Amino acid sequence: MALPAGSRRPAGALPPESRLSVEPTPAFESSTREIPASRTVPRHVAIIMDGNGRWAKQRVLPRVAGHRKGVEAVRASVRACIERGVEFLTLFAFSSENWRRPADEVSILMQLFLRALEQEVAKLHENGIRFKVIGDTARFEPNIRELIAAGEALTADNRRLTLTVAANYGGRWDIAQAAQRLIAARPEAAHGFEPEALEPFLSMAYAPEPDLFIRTGGEQRVSNFLLWQVAYAELYFTDLLWPDFDAAALDEAIASYQRRERRYGRTSEQLAASR
Repeated sequence: MALPAGSRRPAGALPPESRLSVEPTPAFESSTREIPASRTVPRHVAIIMDGNGRWAKQRVLPRVAGHRKGVEAVRASVRACIERGVEFLTLFAFSSENWRRPADEVSILMQLFLRALEQEVAKLHENGIRFKVIGDTARFEPNIRELIAAGEALTADNRRLTLTVAANYGGRWDIAQAAQRLIAARPEAAHGFEPEALEPFLSMAYAPEPDLFIRTGGEQRVSNFLLWQVAYAELYFTDLLWPDFDAAALDEAIASYQRRERRYGRTSEQLAASR
């Protein structure tokens, strides 16, 4: 499914519909403004799903086989998060930099995304899962955008788990579009504003900050994912390739999270006294 050349706007450009959406949706919880409640299980888990291609290469399979296996890992992670009491799961599916990949692989990824939207959203709804997509979706073909909108509308009232898929998303884009929307809503902000003024306009204004940030595949970087939101997230990196990430792997990540001392600027002594 080739993407029309005319649909490819420069990364970071604000789509027309975003310029019209200037009213904020206040729900974001900032760890730099208030100290979050201590939780044994992370409320919000964000994952960079890395390693599909390498998984396939190790098995002398085409890269698409790794991406298909990665979809199975998504299903398993959704189930595992629900069973463990995670409320928000955010998955980095396609970054604004992934357009640099070979055109045939991008086309395959778009086909897989389309098929997942067609086949998985109804199942999410049946299981009480809210579905959200963040990113510059204006770059996608109309049928994908329509399925995204329909899926978000269908599942809007579900609260068992909020599954967010970041597609054509970049953290820098997110901050830039939030600033543009803030200034459109409040022109005086062009002369300066406090950080908290930006928060309601971020693409994940409906969710708390991630508590646990996981990256599979062995790389140890955030790769332009949720740059604003992961300010105080606990980072967990694993050599496991994404198709091999299962419930046991999630448990290991959560166990690592539970061993962390989440001070939020305080001393260890202050943290102990607050318990």
